[in-house]
Amino acid sequence: PVRKRKKIDLEQKMKIVKKYEGGQSLSSIARELDLATSTVKSILNDSARIKEHMKGSALLKSTVITKQRSGAIYEMEKLLTMWMEDQIQKRVPLSLMIIQAKAKSIFEDVKGKYSDPNAKFVASHGWFNRFKQRANFHNVKVSGEVASADTKAAEKYPEVLRKLIEEYGYTAQQIFNVDETGLFWKKMPDRTNISKEEKMMPGFKASKDRLTLLLGGNAAGDCKLKPLLVYHSENPCAFKGISKATLPVHFRSNRKAWITMALFKDWFINLFIPEVEKFCRENDIPFKIMLIVDNAPGHPANLDDFHPNVKVVFLPPNTTSLLQPMDKGVIANFKAYYLRRTFAQAVEATGRETGKTLRDFWKSYNIYQAIINIAKAWAEVTQVCLNAVWKKACPQFVRSFKGFEKDETYEEVADEIVKLAKQLELEVDIGDVDELIESHGAELSNEDLMELE
Repeated sequence: PVRKRKKIDLEQKMKIVKKYEGGQSLSSIARELDLATSTVKSILNDSARIKEHMKGSALLKSTVITKQRSGAIYEMEKLLTMWMEDQIQKRVPLSLMIIQAKAKSIFEDVKGKYSDPNAKFVASHGWFNRFKQRANFHNVKVSGEVASADTKAAEKYPEVLRKLIEEYGYTAQQIFNVDETGLFWKKMPDRTNISKEEKMMPGFKASKDRLTLLLGGNAAGDCKLKPLLVYHSENPCAFKGISKATLPVHFRSNRKAWITMALFKDWFINLFIPEVEKFCRENDIPFKIMLIVDNAPGHPANLDDFHPNVKVVFLPPNTTSLLQPMDKGVIANFKAYYLRRTFAQAVEATGRETGKTLRDFWKSYNIYQAIINIAKAWAEVTQVCLNAVWKKACPQFVRSFKGFEKDETYEEVADEIVKLAKQLELEVDIGDVDELIESHGAELSNEDLMELE
């Protein structure tokens, strides 16, 4: 009898390749999976492309054996998938109109590499619905219009939070907040010669090498959590002879250097809970914790179920930019401290009688040195700063700290960076520093996407 035509997804294809490579014969695989021998043979002949797909952005339930997709639209969809995933990670609301515009923009940039440079792509509703299924975005909320920050919800929420805190009896020491941020750990201001050279050089650019950090602390400002750092390489060459357990950060890895739901859950259960329990024990306060997070896709909705002493509270949708404490100055100050440290090291390295140039220093600067600088920059963030950023979410906990020395402002640190840059003979002003620090969270351009891919 004629076999009914089957759709074979990428995951099944990979299983077939693994069975064959494991020594199973072609005919026995066909019998086991009720497939034609010719179908199995076609899959095995295409094994190199299947393995490449598994490494890339195409998701498991997408590729059908009867249809091989290639060309400008296929490449555009790969890059669009990466861009959407990045926007979702950054909690940027996606509208259909914005996705369609980005798709058309990417298509215009990639079509020149293919046989028909005059090809047209309209990004229709039908295409978008099919693309969502192919890229496994069917659960992603896409609104008709761009969602803006919800100022009304942000205005009401502090009172809601205050009542919740009073009901459960939390103190400022027991209330925590964390937030993710990207860091291009080897990036310089755009107007420097190194940055100008990178723009002209083909291939991967060092300044595009990004990691993700999870930074946080409590409302009192006296408990600063050990940073979680996610990098794209599990064992960088710079770690040779160094145990990851001795690093001043919690080091994790995945291909895109993103904090996934699995990584966040692992951090919450195995790192955050033991750390705050130890803090409570050492400070003789009850182990009763509230963690305030935003509703990013990487934050599991059931976090509140994992420990009876740790309550997880989610900020209302579209209020992160208005309420998130870590986003109100802690992260910007940390990045300024990081940049100041790297510039100071560059000045020291190039000032000796070694003949070392800034380019030499930057080439030798590696991820291990960056991690040390990240830890030291995080240590520079003061209790005053960690407390002051709660002014919007929990104003009742913000204190004056009159007994403390004057806290460094972001402007003062930026001014120091400009002075260090002048010692390196770099053309840098305050605006360049602001632009560089803001660029860590900027949207990926089409050029960025192609380089990352």
